[in-house]
Order: sequence, then C-alpha cells, then structure tokens
Amino acid sequence: MRIGIVSDIHANLAAFETVIAALRQAGAADRLWCIGDMVGYGPHPNECLDLLRDFDHVCVPGNHDYGLLGKTPISNFNNDARFALDWTATVLRPDLHAYLDGLDQPWLPDNGQFTIVHASPRDPIWEYLLNTGDAHECFPLFATPYCLVGHTHIPVVFRETEPGGPVKLAQPEAGEAVRLGESRLICNPGSVGQPRDSNPQAAYAILDQEERTLTFHRIDYPIAVTQAAMRALNFPKRLISRLDFGY
Repeated sequence: MRIGIVSDIHANLAAFETVIAALRQAGAADRLWCIGDMVGYGPHPNECLDLLRDFDHVCVPGNHDYGLLGKTPISNFNNDARFALDWTATVLRPDLHAYLDGLDQPWLPDNGQFTIVHASPRDPIWEYLLNTGDAHECFPLFATPYCLVGHTHIPVVFRETEPGGPVKLAQPEAGEAVRLGESRLICNPGSVGQPRDSNPQAAYAILDQEERTLTFHRIDYPIAVTQAAMRALNFPKRLISRLDFGY
C-alpha cells in the first residue's frame, strides 16, 4: 500500500488539488495521512476539508485547527494568523467544524510502525522541531520506529544513529527516497499550502509500505489562483506575497 503524507494545507485549495491529482495519478497513493493544520492562512477552508474527506484518510489536528476551535488561545497567533482564523470562523460550515472538533492526536496506525502528531512528540500542538538537540529529546517520547510531524512547513528527516545516541538532520531533495528500517526516524513532509524553505512548490511525501520507503516530493501549483482569492477577501498582504517565495 502507498500512502500520501500531507501537512499544513492551510486552506490553499489550488495547492491541495494539485497534490491530490498527483497522488491519484496512476494510483500513486491508496490512502492519505494528514498531519494537521487544514485551516488558517488560506481562503478555501471548506473546499479543502471537503477534498480531504473525499479521500480515504486519517487526520490529526494542528495548532490552527485548535485555534479555530478555541482549544488553544487565539492570542498565541500573530496578527496575520488571527485575521485568517477569525475570517475562517465566519465561513466554516457547521459539519466541518464538528469534523475538526472530533480529531485527536497522537495517532498510531494499526501497523505499529508510526506515531503521527502535528508538532512534536513532546508538544503535539506548538513545538517547532527544527534542530537535532530538540529531536534528541523527543526520540524517547514515542515508542514506534518512526514519527511523522508537520508544523514547521519544512521537509526534514531526523535520524537516531543509535538508541539514545546522536541525532543527524537531513533536508531531503525532491524525489529522494528515505529507506525505512535502518534506524528510528522523525520525518516532516513539509507544507502543502505554505512552504517555508525558500521553495514555493507544494511539498508532500509518499510512504510505500511494501518497498519500505518514504519519498519526498515537490510540485508546482497555480499560486496566482490562491493569491487572487486572498486579495478578493482582503487578506493581509504578507500572507499573499509569501507564497511566491516559500518563506
């Protein structure tokens, strides 16, 4: 079975549609694992959630999902993020609000190989896992061989060199396949809807359970379509312009 791994879609429908089309092409993925933050920043929360729910999927909540639900204080977000969450609250359908409210984390698939959590095993909602020191402290906090995280919007792989030993960090290239089984890993597929690694292409990954690989992917999407929708809704200029540059 091949599973699409997506995170931080942030109501960017043009990006999400492009990724879903790539995953469905020639059966590239049979299922979808979503690592949270379906809403926030972008102009199409209802459409993105509908598209997600059309796919065989599992989803854990992110900090923006929690912010929308009132499960984390709105004061934790910057002004631009608060604008987007406040606007989202006015347009999100009740059934989709209920869907987000029913999500929980961490999630452990039945195969016992993965822990899936939005931010980190130590802080499922807010920790930005960016360096080897923090990753080293997180490895003892999950029991499975592999942990999938999002939140930073940057594709990375943290590799535990030996139990309790040093941790190595790698930033995988597009098309790079990470082989599973050699060591414990914490992996972040990057962001579909708002990349922050100076590459504006939507990021996602594909888990091939038979080949035991996690392959990282990037794909162009019509950024201008998302930006036009944001301008029409008077979204903050910074949220619009950052999509051009991937930061």
